[in-house]
Amino acid sequence: MAEFGREDLRGSTFDRTDLSGSTFRAASLSNVTIRGTDLHHVKMTGVELWDVDISGEVRGLRINGVDVTAYVGEELARREPDLARMRPDDPDGFVEAWDLLEQLWDGTVERARLLDPAQLHEQVDGEWSFIETLRHLSFATASWVHCAIGGDPAPWHPLDLPWDEAPDDQGLPRDRTARPSLDEVLELRRARQADVRRVLEGLTEESLAADTTPPDGAGWPPPRPFAVKECLSIVLNEEWWHRTYAERDLAILERRPQ
Repeated sequence: MAEFGREDLRGSTFDRTDLSGSTFRAASLSNVTIRGTDLHHVKMTGVELWDVDISGEVRGLRINGVDVTAYVGEELARREPDLARMRPDDPDGFVEAWDLLEQLWDGTVERARLLDPAQLHEQVDGEWSFIETLRHLSFATASWVHCAIGGDPAPWHPLDLPWDEAPDDQGLPRDRTARPSLDEVLELRRARQADVRRVLEGLTEESLAADTTPPDGAGWPPPRPFAVKECLSIVLNEEWWHRTYAERDLAILERRPQ
C-alpha cells in the first residue's frame, strides 16, 4: 500500500492498476479520462462535480441523496423507443431485435461509405474508429455465440478486436495496427451476422433457457456456464450501443474537412 501526500501526479497513466479501497482527499481529478474501469461502491462527499460525461452501465446512482438511475433509464427509453426491444424474453423477440439491428446497421454503414475511407480509421476523442468498432463486434459475436454457445474454444479471426483492457494471456487477437478496408471488415462481419441469425432462428423456449457448456481452454468469456439468454442479450447490447457510439462519431467526422 502506497501513500501519496502533496504529490504532483499530473498527466500520469494508471494502466491495469488496482486502486480499490483508495482514499482521495483534497485531490484534483479535473480533466481526467477513465476508460474500461470499475467504479463499484464509490462514495464521493464534498465534491465539486461539473461538466461530467458518464457513459456506461449505471446502477444505483445517487446524487445529493436522490437516486437518478430510474430517471436515466426513462429518459433513454423516451429518446430511443426501440431500446426496449433489445431486452427480449422469448425466441421471437430475439429474432425481431436482430432484424431491427441489421436494418439500423445497414443505414449506418451506408452513412460511413460517404466518408473518405481514411476517415473510417480516425478516432474521435480517443474512442474506436468505425473500422475498429466493426472489428470489435465481430469479436463479441465470436466470444458469446461461437465460443460460449457453440463451444469453439478459439473462434477468433485475426481482425477480431477485443476491448482495450482485455487480458494479454488468453490468446486473443489484438492487432491494433491493422488497417483493413471497410469491405474487408464487412466480409467478416456479415459472416458473423449470418451465424447469429442461424442461432436465433433455431431458438426454442428450452434452448433459450438452457446453460452453456464452457469449452476447455477458452480465452473469453470466462470458462463457466452462462445462460444462453444472457449470451445473446450481451450480443444485442453490444450491437445497439456500439452503433449508437458510431453514429455519434460519424456525425463529428462528417463535419471535419476531408
